[in-house]
Formats: sequence, structure tokens, C-alpha cells
Amino acid sequence: MEDSGKKQRGPVSGSNEQSWWPKRLLNMDGAARPRVTPVSDFQFGAVATETIEDSLLHLAQQNERAVQEAAGRMGSFRETRIVEFVFLLSEQWCLEKSVSYQAVEILERFMVKQAEKICRQAAVQLSSNGKTESPTWRVLREQLFSKFVLRLVSCVQLASKLSFHYKALGYLYTKEELLESELDVLKSLNFQINLPTPLAYVEMLLEVLGYNGCLVPATQLHPTCLTLLDLVYLLHEPIYDSLLRAAIENSTPSQLQGEKFISVKEDFMLLAAGIIAASAFIQTRECWSQVVGHLQSITGIASESIAEFSYAILTHSVGASTPGRQQPVPPHPAARVLRAAASSNT
Repeated sequence: MEDSGKKQRGPVSGSNEQSWWPKRLLNMDGAARPRVTPVSDFQFGAVATETIEDSLLHLAQQNERAVQEAAGRMGSFRETRIVEFVFLLSEQWCLEKSVSYQAVEILERFMVKQAEKICRQAAVQLSSNGKTESPTWRVLREQLFSKFVLRLVSCVQLASKLSFHYKALGYLYTKEELLESELDVLKSLNFQINLPTPLAYVEMLLEVLGYNGCLVPATQLHPTCLTLLDLVYLLHEPIYDSLLRAAIENSTPSQLQGEKFISVKEDFMLLAAGIIAASAFIQTRECWSQVVGHLQSITGIASESIAEFSYAILTHSVGASTPGRQQPVPPHPAARVLRAAASSNT
């Protein structure tokens, strides 16, 4: 399964929030659903090697396209309270973990497209009338804000349908509003909502690690990986901000450096490798280096990048002595691996 001839990837080029989200977790009669999330029944070692290889290649190609398309994209809607809302809603509806991640990714892409659309419309109007602020901008922005929770619920519904777990529970919206909102999301994304999630990359890499003779069983790493993946989603900005600061060796990144780093935020293969490395460090520290070596061979990502990502994850979770600072490598190894994607003096 390991490809020794694979090209090495490195250097890698408000205050009123409580008023709107807890109530949405209740049924129409106000009774809360039991928050029980089904345990994943994902099985390792049940798929032929050829299928695993084809699937890994397909995911790698999808990831490369996503990283390239992210270049220059503005904005992000993976804020902690938004992700928490999606996770709680999915948990209350007893949806699988994959649905939570899929819903966040659908919402992220939909909201970015809506924001970009509003900016384009406002720019056209400003250029035509010469004013400093477009009234259309204010109206469209208010519409986007007022329908945000509805759009979020629609994204969870759409993600649940992809996994065949449609939930017809009580809402504060009519059926017509929900259907119209789902259609708006589908049209905006050109009906392309079956998006890859970091979980798919994590489970694929765990599968390959098992075939490659990794000392730590995939079944042992899997639950810890799920916990850490939740953590990365909930602490998305702090974790990636620390990676950016390490990459540029500066505590105050410029706006341009932040924009160039967006492609790193969309690299799910890098994220999955960091998640697994962090999980391996938590489970069995003595096997950590071997796991990182396997991940480097499988993905082509430099071991320094994997180490730095796992360090960032562990620092924001357990805060203990972590692998990125125990290895005999220069401080801030991501500085030489991720600098091309983040730093700029122009």
C-alpha cells in the first residue's frame, strides 16, 4: 500500500447568541429529545486492497482540487458556536457523526457563496451610482442574517438525507419554509452537496495503516480520532491561527498571509494525518514516530507538517508535553513546510 515513489508534499505550497440557538433544539411542545449519538459501526479490514487504493487516490484528487479552489476565497463560517449548534442538533436527532461534519461543510460552502454573491451585487451597484455604501448591501445582509438558522437546519437536513436518516421533527418553521430553504441551498451549490469530509480521510488513512502493519490498531485509534476531530471543528480558528503563527514565525500575521493560509485550512488530508498522529500520541507514545512515518509514506505530506499539526491539536486539547516539541527538529517545523502557503512580505 505504501508508495515510496510518491512525490513529497513539502513545502506545501454577539452578545445575544443565547436568544436564538438553544430554543431550536426543542420540539414544538418544548420537550428536549434525548441526546444519544449512535456509536459508529465502521469496520476496518473488510475491504479489498485494490478498492482501498482506488478510494485513497480518489480522496487525494478531491483534496487537491479543494485546496486549489480555496485559494483567494474570503470568509469562514466554521465558528465555534456555529459548529456547536450543528453538533448539538445532530446529536439530539441521533444522527451519525458523519452527518455533523457533512452539514458543517455544506453550510460553509453555501454561506461563502451567498456572501460572495452579496459582495458582487453591492460592488456593481456602487460602481453605477458612485455612493460609498449600497442600500442593497444592507438589505441583502439583513436577509442573510435573518435566515441563517433556517439555512443551518436545512444543511443538517440535507446531510441527514445523504446518509438516509431523514428526521421529521418539530420546528419553528413551516414545511414550506424548510423545503424552500433546502432548495435554495441546493441551487446555490449546484446540487453538489455530497461533499468529502475530514472523517472520510481519517477513516481511509486508518484503513491503509492497518494494511501497512501499523503497530497501533485502527479500532483503537478510531474513537480518539472522532473526539479530536470534534475538537478541531469546535476550535477551528484557534488551532489554525496557531499553525499560521508557527509557519510565519510571527504572532501578528498580515491579512495577505491569512488569505494565503486558507488553502491549508481546506487540506483535509493534512488534517486527517494530524488527527491520527495526535491520537497515536495519546494512545501509545512509543509508537508515535512509526505512525507518523507511515502517514508520511501514504500521503506524501512531510513528517514535520504532520508533527506540527498534531502538536497544535494536542496543545489545544490536553495541553501536555507533545510530540512536536519532543522530536529533535528545529522549533516551528511548520515554518519550512507551510511557509510557502502562508507567508508573504509583499
